[in-house]
Amino acid sequence: MKSRPFARLALVLLVTASTLTLAGCAGFWGNNHDRHESSSVVQFLYPDKNLPFIQPKIPTLRLPLRVGVAFIPTGTAGGNGSYYQADSGFTEQQKTDLMRQVGAQFQAQPFVQSIEIIPTTYLRPGGGFDNLDQLRGMMGIDVVVLIAYDQRQFSADTEASIAYWTIVGAYFVAGQRNTTHTLMEAVVYDIPSRNLLFRAPGTNSTKNHATLLRTDEELRRDSATSLEEAAKQMTLNLAQELERFKVRAKEEPETIKIEHKPGFSMGLGSLEAWFAAALGLLVASRAIASRKFFSRTP
Repeated sequence: MKSRPFARLALVLLVTASTLTLAGCAGFWGNNHDRHESSSVVQFLYPDKNLPFIQPKIPTLRLPLRVGVAFIPTGTAGGNGSYYQADSGFTEQQKTDLMRQVGAQFQAQPFVQSIEIIPTTYLRPGGGFDNLDQLRGMMGIDVVVLIAYDQRQFSADTEASIAYWTIVGAYFVAGQRNTTHTLMEAVVYDIPSRNLLFRAPGTNSTKNHATLLRTDEELRRDSATSLEEAAKQMTLNLAQELERFKVRAKEEPETIKIEHKPGFSMGLGSLEAWFAAALGLLVASRAIASRKFFSRTP
C-alpha cells in the first residue's frame, strides 16, 4: 500500500517524459519536412530593393516576333542582395517539356516568327533586365516568356499563412498539415520597353493523409503532382490570356504599337477568324499533350 504513491509518481514521470519525447520528435520531423522551393520572377527582375522601380514604356512590337521561353533559375536570397543557387525538385527535363509546351502556344500564331527555348544556365539568379538584354543581343529575341514557380510543403500544423510573391502582388494561403501548395506563373515581357504584356498563373493544393510523419517518397510524389496540376492550369490560362492580348492590341492601339518587318503584312487585327480556329485546335490538343507532360517524376 505504501508503494502506491511512488508508483503513481513513476507513472506521471513516465507519461511526462513520453509526451516531451513525442513533442520533440514531432517538432524535429515537422521542421525537416517543411520544405520551400521558389524561382521568383520578382527576385529575378528586381534583385536590389534599393533601386527605383523601372518605369515601362509603350511597347513597339515589330511583327513577326521572335519569342524566347525561359525558366527562372531557382535561387534563394542571401545577405546584401546576393543570391545563391538552390537545389530543385523540378527536374530539368520537366522544365524543358513545359517550356516547349508554352513555346508551341506562341508558335501557332502567324505573327510569331520563331521560338527560342533558352537554357536555364543562360539566366543567373537576380540577373534582372540586364540579363534579358544579353539574351536579346545573343539570341535576337524580341519578347520573352519567363516561367517561375513557388512551392511549399507542410507536414505539421501551422497558423501562419504562405505568401506567394508574384509580379502583380501576393497570394496568401493558409498553411495546413500534410499539404503541398504550388503557384506557377508565366509572364510575357517586351524586352526593349520593359513592358509586361500579359501573365498567366496556375495554382494547386494537394493534401495527403493526416499521419504525423511523411516519408520522402510521399513528399516527392505530392510535389510532382502539385507541379503538374499547376502547370496544366497555367498553360490553359496562357492560351486565354494570349487571346485577350490579341484583342487588346487591336482595340487599344495607344497601349501597344504594331510595326511590320520588311516583307510581313499580316497584323494582329486580321487574325480573328484564324485565331478562333487555332484556339479550338489548341484546346483539343491539350488532352493529348497532358498525357505526355511530366512523364518523369522527380
